[in-house]
Amino acid sequence: MPHAAINGQQIYFEDTGGEGPAVILGHGFLMDHEMFVHQVAALRDGYRVITWDERGFGLTEFDGKPFTYWDSAADCLGVLDHLGIDRAVVGGMSQGGYLSLRVALTAPQRVRALILLDSGAALDPPETLAANQGMVDMWLAVGPVDDLAAAVAAIIIDDPAENPKWVAKWQARAKELMAEPARCLLTRDDVSGRLGEITCPALVVHGTEDTAITMEHAEEMAHDLVGCGGVVKVAGAHAANLTNPEPVNAAILDFLAGLPA
Repeated sequence: MPHAAINGQQIYFEDTGGEGPAVILGHGFLMDHEMFVHQVAALRDGYRVITWDERGFGLTEFDGKPFTYWDSAADCLGVLDHLGIDRAVVGGMSQGGYLSLRVALTAPQRVRALILLDSGAALDPPETLAANQGMVDMWLAVGPVDDLAAAVAAIIIDDPAENPKWVAKWQARAKELMAEPARCLLTRDDVSGRLGEITCPALVVHGTEDTAITMEHAEEMAHDLVGCGGVVKVAGAHAANLTNPEPVNAAILDFLAGLPA
């Protein structure tokens, strides 16, 4: 299986290859590269699509040490380096968007454009932070038992066909693997004040039923990204790209087709 030794991790990635422009996508919290199955299928004929598993998730071999989304941004750049890709469209869903913003701030010359799916730049409000901390505490104490896993799946996915697939993945993993990724999520820094530094084209797509990150946060981020034309709103919860892929894929394809060479 394709792994790359990057920043002390063995990062798992998948690469469609080909001569098309490169697009690299990072997944959301508790998810993995498979959440982009529909985007890969839609894009692969015209683009080189790379998906990868972030620290603590999927098939990446994680060292278990503390990290930040700036480290995850360095991992993303490391995957591009490993594949010999100088410049790419960088994107992701939720925490994949968090790290993508940090890629653009770290190495703007490497980022052709940004795709931000159900993501944001600001910190969570206190009530959301408290609820997320409670979920993490319970997960670490007893694991993703049925009631907890179902509640989390309803927030992230909210789809009767997809929920059981991801709950099964969560329940197959050691509960302790949640610790450091959750600490990274809950203690992340606020980059909303730096969005004006990002000048590349940006696409923001957000599910109208997303309760994990509000539409207001998405609209504020889109407003502050000078290369963004506003939020593309689609039906769906937090992982709208997984559960309602058709309008998400249409928005991505339209955005990519309009990018300057």
